[in-house]
Amino acid sequence: MKKLIYIYILLYSVITFSQKRDKDSLSEPLDTYILVKPGDTAIVKLNEFMLLPKRKFKSKKDIRYYFWFKSKVFKVYPFAKLASQRLDTLNTRLSKIKSKRKKKKYIKLIQDYIEGEFSDQVKKLTNTEGRILIKLIHRQTGKTAFQNIKALRSGWNAFWYNTTANVFKLSLKYEYHPASVNEDFLIEDILQRAFLDDELVRQKSKLAFDFQEIAVKKKGEIDVEVYKKLLAKQLQRYKRKQKRKKQ
Repeated sequence: MKKLIYIYILLYSVITFSQKRDKDSLSEPLDTYILVKPGDTAIVKLNEFMLLPKRKFKSKKDIRYYFWFKSKVFKVYPFAKLASQRLDTLNTRLSKIKSKRKKKKYIKLIQDYIEGEFSDQVKKLTNTEGRILIKLIHRQTGKTAFQNIKALRSGWNAFWYNTTANVFKLSLKYEYHPASVNEDFLIEDILQRAFLDDELVRQKSKLAFDFQEIAVKKKGEIDVEVYKKLLAKQLQRYKRKQKRKKQ
């Protein structure tokens, strides 16, 4: 049997692992492999893994905030993933319906189904979780939540949905930009590492970005300062409420 060597390069470090492979021939095109050593066939299959730098935290306290945020991402990711699947199914079926009346009837049927499936659980989300969900919908569908609503309903309804969301300091027009927005970078960092560790089922983003390149530029630095301030304010509000109850 031939040895298959997977080489993982983390910034300036090279870690080499070797495995045995039962196949004596390559079942996929040769251009998906790179020959790295003569003799025994040593190859790297580039589309099977992502190379990410080690995360760098300023303090142990920052690690706790990162994992607090990670729990939020894990909670809402399945909703965004399922929403994307439902919309893909909806659009595929709509493309086969010629009658406008039947399209409208089918859209209403799917809307009622999706709202029934999601509404009770989504209502329980915190503001942070709701914001992450809106951003992940953009990641998973390629359109903002506002654009998705506008496509299925009228623009007037989309306006009122967005106005309602703004009451809770959220916008259905939130976009997802992991290259330029720190929160989006943290979300994508959590997702990609979860995919690699089989903690979440991978669903490819419909937005075009190279997270490996983004992560290398960031040098693995994790910035959670905004969440420290956010949770500090929440704690202060909680203490004030408790104080009022005692009075």
